[in-house]
Amino acid sequence: MTAVTTTYRRVLALSGPLLPVVSFLGRLPTAMCQLGSVLLVAETSGSLTTAGLVGGALAAGQTVAGPLIGRFADRHGQRPVVLIACWVNALAVAALVTAALARTATPSLALLGLLAGASVPQIGPLARTRLVALAHRARADERLVSAALSLEGTLDEVSFVLGPALVGLAATLVHPAVALGLAAVLLAVCGSAFALHPTAVAVRPAADRAPRAARPARTRMPRAVHAMRVSMALQGAMFGACQAGITALTERLHQPAQAGLVYAAMGVMSAVAGLSLALVPARIGLPARWRAAAVALIVLSVPLLFVRSMGALYLVVVVLGVAFAPHLITLFGLTERLVPAARLAESMAFLTSAVVGGQAVALALSGRLADTHGPSAAFAVAVGAAVLVLVVALTTRAGHRPTAPLPLSPAGPEAAADRAQTS
Repeated sequence: MTAVTTTYRRVLALSGPLLPVVSFLGRLPTAMCQLGSVLLVAETSGSLTTAGLVGGALAAGQTVAGPLIGRFADRHGQRPVVLIACWVNALAVAALVTAALARTATPSLALLGLLAGASVPQIGPLARTRLVALAHRARADERLVSAALSLEGTLDEVSFVLGPALVGLAATLVHPAVALGLAAVLLAVCGSAFALHPTAVAVRPAADRAPRAARPARTRMPRAVHAMRVSMALQGAMFGACQAGITALTERLHQPAQAGLVYAAMGVMSAVAGLSLALVPARIGLPARWRAAAVALIVLSVPLLFVRSMGALYLVVVVLGVAFAPHLITLFGLTERLVPAARLAESMAFLTSAVVGGQAVALALSGRLADTHGPSAAFAVAVGAAVLVLVVALTTRAGHRPTAPLPLSPAGPEAAADRAQTS
């Protein structure tokens, strides 16, 4: 454990302690808005259908627009893109709250949900990109880069546990609008702090790297990157199917309030597993980790099909959480190594959007299956997605293809020029 502590101290030294704090608080609203919008619209409109449409529109907006925001950050720098996105997102969330409280018509609510999803500032993917850039600037080894991605993955996991918990608490004690109001404030304040943090200049925008006439044609992505996006969408499908199955089973056991706690327990264990990846020996490469994580997803999800009690549900779900973060973090690590440096933020955002899209589709599908055939049908979707993850991992050649480090402005113009010439 001392080795893990030392490694993560080195990671924090790359950016200073403030950046992880503001990036965590800045990405927390993303985890709050999905559930918060559904609860808010359900309460104000009295219609679960309307609430589902708004939540679906929000997820669709984030899935489609996330990679575009990442691309803009690659081209124009993180600072202006995040500043604009976080303020548009804060205003969109505030407008959604106002419209819901005013009992606005469904099409308008869905449109605002779409805007709220499309303007998510993608702080999680951009924080990964920035931390990787800082690690390359410090000439860190691959182990430290991997630890940096593990830390970012853990922050994501914790945010997606804490976010819904805050929404549920606010909805129980006060009103869902309070949670979304807090999300809007965090977006404006902490999103701006992330954008204005001094490390924002660590990644030079593509527009500054070479004269317009000298810029090369848009670089094609390696085929393995597309396979990893599919694998990430399947991971999202597992999340959605597990969420539907857990909700259905806790209702069948007459303990629906336990659903959020069960899902949170899975997220906590996943976060712990993510931090523990720093202990994995460097000789075990990322492709091997991907395949091992895929096998673990299958082995640990199959027991879900046979769960019939609350105690067994907690046990199986917590153990399953051990496999989630390693799979996610490994895919982020492989993407960092394989994609062109000038498209890293876009690629990181694409992975995050794939999770969101896969989760939304699987939640809708497995929710219907759970209503018709019971919780085991929803859990079967999760197992099927895990099997497909293994198929993708086994059929994808994801070897190490060296790419030029991210262009870093603090290292000086000569070093940046040299990197631009060799990339």
